Amino acid sequence: MSKQDKEKHSHEFLGGTGSQSKSLDEINNSIDVPDDAGYFKTLLAYTGPGALIAVGYMDPGNWITSIGGGAQFNYTLLSVVLLSSLIAMLLQAMSARLGIVTGRDLAQLTRDRTSKVTGILLWIITELAIMATDMAEIIGSGIAIELLFGLPLIVGITITAFDVLLLLFLMKLGFRKIEAIVATLVAVILLVFAYEVFLSKPNALGVLGGYVPRAKILTNQPMLYMALGIVGATVMPHDLYLGSSISQTRKYDIHDHDSVKKTIRFTIADSNIQLTLAFVVNSLLLILGAALFFGTHSELGRFVDLFNALSNSKIVGAIASPMLSMLFAIALLASGQSSTITGTLAGQIIMEGFIHLRMPLWAQRLLTRLISVIPVLAFAIYYKGNEAKIESLLTFSQVFLSIALPFAMIPLILFTSDKKLMGDFANRKWVKYLAWVVAIILIILNLQLIWTTIA
Repeated sequence: MSKQDKEKHSHEFLGGTGSQSKSLDEINNSIDVPDDAGYFKTLLAYTGPGALIAVGYMDPGNWITSIGGGAQFNYTLLSVVLLSSLIAMLLQAMSARLGIVTGRDLAQLTRDRTSKVTGILLWIITELAIMATDMAEIIGSGIAIELLFGLPLIVGITITAFDVLLLLFLMKLGFRKIEAIVATLVAVILLVFAYEVFLSKPNALGVLGGYVPRAKILTNQPMLYMALGIVGATVMPHDLYLGSSISQTRKYDIHDHDSVKKTIRFTIADSNIQLTLAFVVNSLLLILGAALFFGTHSELGRFVDLFNALSNSKIVGAIASPMLSMLFAIALLASGQSSTITGTLAGQIIMEGFIHLRMPLWAQRLLTRLISVIPVLAFAIYYKGNEAKIESLLTFSQVFLSIALPFAMIPLILFTSDKKLMGDFANRKWVKYLAWVVAIILIILNLQLIWTTIA
């Protein structure tokens, strides 16, 4: 097919999108990329959105499951961390391709292709998923502030409610500033846990062996439950909506086949690199749990427990120190804050896409933040001084994310497999079948997670 034919074909299946509202209109197609630069210079220009996606895969909701998995079952569940990361790469690549090719995000397309009643129902489910995601991030940030500065947990949670003002300020400076700050926070998390794992001196052969899948994960009920928790905490619906939108921040010609192809190539490369870093962080969390806490019979169900354990020589040995605990709290704060920034952006994408909400940006972002903060704050006030009860919301949030996941995955697979919508960029057969297999398995496992949690 000649370039002219490709452009004509592209125009046919993309016809009409240009006149419709853009996703995150203020930053859509706003960042310049070089035309004739080398591979690595071009990749650098596209680097950024992947970091915003990756933080969703290493947010505070992942911490308890990963560290707890290592503490209970040594290195065995590293294979689950690896598998979850590969699934994330597959889904996020599909999400990015959908946004770039159609010029629409997943929320917009879902609303456009459903009835009014179905669209509203899906919006409610997705909005609740955003709330569930924010719960873990807000609780994690609030507890980190409490541990670092000695402020009451309610004060820490209230402070996180206003971090949306930081996002508003950063948006004025440009989207690249947001990408840079989030990438810096990710680097802090990575360096802190790399250092703590280095001090813990894990068993190298045990770590390598942990990446080999074991049949006993499926037959050991407590191990299976923890494995499902890791999967549920890793693959989250809001990241699919976010990825389909921020993949459009680089400048490209949506009606030029080669321009679209180039944008897809480098956006997916950025996504895979950043998700690999997220895989490393989650592996470090589990390795730390295994190296320091396996066999100690310590109660590690809460962030406060982990913080205290890291300074207790009876549990972690000679490396225990207040500095180790403080580094843990700093990384927790970095994780919570980076995740709340991306969660707020995802909330805006969902409101604009599903209900076409148009209001001043500051009001829109404040509204999406308050929707998430108010339930957590109410819970914190009711259970004032009882962090264990407050952190129990983390379990609820992960269970609800498991319920909401199919409502994002299934439309994503359907849209990216539709040749009328995607043209030459529709999923290849093996990708489509693999995606459906992954979706069915994840749905079954998540339903089992919900059932075992209730039971």
